[in-house]
Amino acid sequence: MTSASGSDSGIQFPSTPDGRRSTSETARAVFEAAFDAMGAGASGELRAERRWRERYPHYLRQLVEHSLERPENAIAIARAGLEATRRAFQFWRDGQPRTLDTAMASPAAEGFRTATLEGRARTAPTTWEVPYRGQSLSGDALLRQLDAWERASVIEASHAEALRLVQRNPAWLDLSDRTLVLLGAASEAGPFPWLMRWRANVAAVDLQRPRVWQRLVDLASSGNGRLLAPVASTASGGEGAEHVLAHAGADLLTQTPELAAWLRSLPGDLDVASLAYLDGERHVRVSVAMDAIVTALCEARPATSLAYMATPTDVFAVPEDVTRAAAARYGQRAALGRATQATLRGVSRGALYQPNVSRIVESSNGQRYGTVDCIILQQGPNYALAKRLQQWRALVSRAAGQRVSINVAPSTATHSVVKNPLLAAGFRGASTFGVEIFEPATTNALMAALWVHDLRNPAALSDPRVPLRHPLELIMQGANHGGMWRLPYLPRSVLPLAALVGFTRRSMY
Repeated sequence: MTSASGSDSGIQFPSTPDGRRSTSETARAVFEAAFDAMGAGASGELRAERRWRERYPHYLRQLVEHSLERPENAIAIARAGLEATRRAFQFWRDGQPRTLDTAMASPAAEGFRTATLEGRARTAPTTWEVPYRGQSLSGDALLRQLDAWERASVIEASHAEALRLVQRNPAWLDLSDRTLVLLGAASEAGPFPWLMRWRANVAAVDLQRPRVWQRLVDLASSGNGRLLAPVASTASGGEGAEHVLAHAGADLLTQTPELAAWLRSLPGDLDVASLAYLDGERHVRVSVAMDAIVTALCEARPATSLAYMATPTDVFAVPEDVTRAAAARYGQRAALGRATQATLRGVSRGALYQPNVSRIVESSNGQRYGTVDCIILQQGPNYALAKRLQQWRALVSRAAGQRVSINVAPSTATHSVVKNPLLAAGFRGASTFGVEIFEPATTNALMAALWVHDLRNPAALSDPRVPLRHPLELIMQGANHGGMWRLPYLPRSVLPLAALVGFTRRSMY
């Protein structure tokens, strides 16, 4: 709960008449609207829920199951959730609240212009390798590692095959014909380092912080790409690295309308990746900001494509075989292990070693699907809402005929995650349960190549011309979940045990 004041600016949670803001109530209202898309009474249980912060995963799973029952349900739920969010959030400027629609339609006159920085190695070839545990994997070594990850159920077969296709088609990596927008360009797990090696034109949006832009400028200067940076229109003229370092940067939360206007001014079609992350309730607000920019760009340019990196710690619809594989692994536990786990489950009142099972949903399209719940309660309902908004936008935009790349990225040891002592320890002990945690350099190499696949491969599900039996199949494909989907246990029910192991280890490997 926070209070509203005249000093607020930018995108904010809605305020009540007494000037208070409740992030929990806003999240509940958005999910209630999504349930209500299913018809009268669908949100009744949620409205009566008194333990929202503990029980929100239950409602997310219900929502995904409802989405699976009929393909049209998934789109109706997504639209309702997005519309409720758009109505609820406010944009404050000059001490006054505005609706998001009003704010986005009236950017300030003093906006941004473009500063361009060319890489020094413009003629250098485009190459791809994957940094992994002190090695740099390419060629046969990379293919063997993809095979190993697939056999270990760390990645889905569709993820491995997409990356094999990229390796067999190196010409795909030349992105000189595309303008890619990174909202949150400095994201640790984001693709910026690779785009600067693949001749891409990259419009980079991130905060005006010296260390952020020093990294971006260094990567751009030494690469073969082109960096397009937002610079205040009132800044002194100039170009080059020093000018970008001195003036580049923008705030997604407070300069949302101006950023949308700047991006609309760039020539050609845009491929927009929403990557920004902030702690706590700010993560929801920055997700709302990115969605407002994406919506404005798509309305102005229908050929705009979208990209998202879905978190593995969420609730997902999955193919039936994934659900059955997790259940089978639970049933195949050794007798001694079963007895020990049963004792620990009893002592913990059912909190530990919960089976990773779900009901099989018979969809009206004749297919059968399951769900997986990989939510970690420590991340909280704000995190769940922020990532759900991105899934909803991906579904709605793909259904409207736009190219959308959305793939599950693995749990990654980024600073924003490992600064939480419990999660850091859980990551170090995750291998005890067959879950692999990735280093940022590995994740950004894999996910950057996967984005290229989704942009270049005419058979990719990202292409709206490729038929889907169900909208949620868009997110089922290409997943690198680190092993969570096929884990025999509900991930959060073994996180405390993984953390106990992790507290005795200095590293993940």
